[in-house]
This record gives sequence, C-alpha cells and structure tokens, in this order.
Amino acid sequence: MRKKVSIVGAGNVGATAAHWIAAKELADVVLIDVVEGVPQGKALDLLEAMPIEKRDVHITGTNDYAHTANSDIVVITAGIPRKPGMSRDDLLHTNHKIMSEVVGKVVAASPNAILIIVSNPLDAMAQAAFKLAKFNRERVIGMAGILDSARFRSFIAEELKVSVENVTAFVLGGHGDTMVPLPRYSTVAGIPITELMDAATVDRLVQRTRDGGAEIVKHLKTGSAYYAPSAAAVEMVEAILKDKKKILPCAAYLEGEYGIHGLFVGVPCKLGERGLEQIIEIKLTKEEAAGLKKSADAVKELCAVIGV
Repeated sequence: MRKKVSIVGAGNVGATAAHWIAAKELADVVLIDVVEGVPQGKALDLLEAMPIEKRDVHITGTNDYAHTANSDIVVITAGIPRKPGMSRDDLLHTNHKIMSEVVGKVVAASPNAILIIVSNPLDAMAQAAFKLAKFNRERVIGMAGILDSARFRSFIAEELKVSVENVTAFVLGGHGDTMVPLPRYSTVAGIPITELMDAATVDRLVQRTRDGGAEIVKHLKTGSAYYAPSAAAVEMVEAILKDKKKILPCAAYLEGEYGIHGLFVGVPCKLGERGLEQIIEIKLTKEEAAGLKKSADAVKELCAVIGV
C-alpha cells in the first residue's frame, strides 16, 4: 500500500511540494485548500503529467478534509504572506487563526500523522501547531533550517565554483534575521569553508543567507520563494517515509537541549519513520551560543504575542 501525504494550502509552496513528491514517486498526494477549484485544477494537471513522467502516483485536489484521512504525513503551508501596511503582530494573529482551524481538522482526520509545518512565522506557527495538535514532539517538526542551509550551500558553491554536492552547511536558530549560520561546521568535501575563503567573504555569504528570502521577494515584487522551500519540506517527507535516519536542520521542540526549554528552534535533527528521532547537540563557541540564545528569544517573543 502506497504512503499518503496531504498538503494543506494549494498555493505556490503547497502545489510545488506536491510536484516534487509526485516526481520522486514518494507517496499519493492530497492537495487541500479553502479556495474552490484551485486544488482540484492543480491536482488534475499534475496527475495528467504522471504518464509522461512514468510515475504511479495518485494526486487528489479537494476542499474536504475527509479526503486527507489516514495521512502518514501532513505538510501545512496554509497562511497569508505579509502585506503592505500589515504589522508582524497582524500577520501572527491571522496565521495563528488559520493554523487553529487547520490543525483541528487535520488531527481529526489523521490522528497518527506526522506534521511538517511550513507556514510563517515558521517557529511560532510550529509552536502553535504543537500545542493545538497535542501530539508528542516527535510528530510536529518545522521546516526552516534545510532551506536556510541550502541557500548557504548555494552561495558557497557559487563563490568557490565547486559542485553543490561537495558542500555541506549548517544553520541553527529561528527562521529569520536571527538565524545562526555556522561557518566552521560548513564544509567543501570535508574542508571547513573557513580554510577556503577569508573572513570577509564568509561574513558576506552568512549575511546573504540571512537575507535569502528577502532577496527573492525583492526580485519577485508580488510573491516569495517557493521552489526551494517546497523542496526542503519534501526532503523531510522523504527522510521520514523512507526511514532514512537523515540528519537535517529542522525546527524542533526543545526540552533542555542547547539550554532551551519549551520552544521550537532550529537544531540538527535525525529524521526517520517516527518523525523526529533524535536531536543532535553540538558544541558551540560562546559567540555561537549567544547567537542561538538571541534567536530563541526572538521566537519566544512571537510565541508570547499569540499565547503559545
């Protein structure tokens, strides 16, 4: 029996995640959205691509959560982007309201599912989903670090003119301005990038990574990134469905790890069939630890606004 992944939100991120899952033949996909016709149309279009791609995957578009029943994984991308004149608090409250409605319906239909949260502000929305679902922490994971690390890896490969396959990178902390890229744990074929480029270049790439989302928004003007965010979510889906025990930077609920309690923060996580199977604790320098604490404090502020 094939696995089943439901994706909440048929916008650019959700629909593109469905595309990646289908292209990799990972699972049958249910694409759900409140807008009538959009998930149905996108799902049918994608389904009709399967004979060409030679992939036996079924894709359903729906407005009814009954179709998501018994999903193995639910990827939640629902929410609105920040609009001109909207404060961060406005965005938080609006997306928290959407998350409250979505999570209740998802949990009722798929009480054994693993939730992957992609909605922004990411860490606060993951915290909200965790509290609403009342699942154990292994089954609610936020997507952020994979995306941020991929951006860092892209910039490193471009700078050094090497294959992206040779480049590994780690980014910790919240998904936003306070994220903590770790150059000394970022390597090219095992060689730390600090050995391959000067400090000024490293700092420039770190800052570009922090500004990665904003750089794309600036180009697009009327939207935000979706190819890389959806690919990042699907890397998590694949690691879980295939029980790969893959170590990836994800937003996880910390219970004392890194000195942080009761908060979703980006850390290295081992993902397998049970979802979050282990949090990897690495030794941080005083500067890195301070950066992570600052990032966690920023997440805590957002969570306080919506009472989670």
